[in-house]
Amino acid sequence: MSKVIITGGTGLIGHAIIKKLIAKGYEVVVLTRNPSQKFPPGLSNVILAKWIPSSGMIDHAVFEKADYVIHLAGAGVADKKWTAKRKKEIRDSRVQSSGLIVETLRKYSNNVKAVISASAIGWYGDADHTHLHGSRSGPFIETDPPANDFLGATCKAWEENILPVTEIGKRLVILRIGIVLSPDGGALKEFINPLRFGIAAILGTGRQIISWIDIDDLANMYIAALEDENMQGVYNAVAPEPVSNKELVIQLARSRKRFYIPFKVPAFILKILFGEMSVEILKSADVSSRKIEEAGFKFKYPTIQDSLNKIAGKG
Repeated sequence: MSKVIITGGTGLIGHAIIKKLIAKGYEVVVLTRNPSQKFPPGLSNVILAKWIPSSGMIDHAVFEKADYVIHLAGAGVADKKWTAKRKKEIRDSRVQSSGLIVETLRKYSNNVKAVISASAIGWYGDADHTHLHGSRSGPFIETDPPANDFLGATCKAWEENILPVTEIGKRLVILRIGIVLSPDGGALKEFINPLRFGIAAILGTGRQIISWIDIDDLANMYIAALEDENMQGVYNAVAPEPVSNKELVIQLARSRKRFYIPFKVPAFILKILFGEMSVEILKSADVSSRKIEEAGFKFKYPTIQDSLNKIAGKG
């Protein structure tokens, strides 16, 4: 039985990955600040070990017989308004945790074969305004440079701080994750809530492109990256068919068979409500999935209709 260590395993994506790992027979260890917490039914047989990245504390003993590390840890980007303090928490939680993993793997005896790390499509800029392709047209690809903004700089630091695991012989895969669609929370709930009152909330013009991925496909992608020894480097974790904000909201309403009235929320209102974070809400992120597909990954939910119909069926 192979052993997988997961950071950030208490979150939405972590739970989805753990369920699939357990079903496949993996032993799972979750690094957490609170190892006394109880996991939901179906996840109760995971092992919890303590770490506090901000102070450099980690239970390094669990690495000794581990085979893989899945690194998801990081403060929620959209959980709170972006004050200077919150932005520091978002960046530091990623940089410090990545550095601690590298230090632990370098310092202590272990048999870890690969590290599969999260990043985000926040790496890229606004496709409508700062398309950084030079003469090339089309969606963003993995070799494009980071955006000159907060999330671009954060993703760059995140990836740079996990990269040294390759210097100690570990295979590294980085997945730049798009907007995750799940029936259990995440971004989708912000669109579902207004629909309860018959309002399809279209943000700004509604024309901005959203590169999304179904939670089941994302979990399967992590396991594919873990198991496929030919995978290494950066991959965009997005579905093959991005959609506009307006299309996402309308398709969501239809999938739930709800009466709705389209309502545009002006950009200036979003800026008042969310401050600097509104840039991410309003930007167009057209990101390519070609590289991960060429690596052999097959999407179970390649279209927005596939994903939303599945989610509607789950509640």
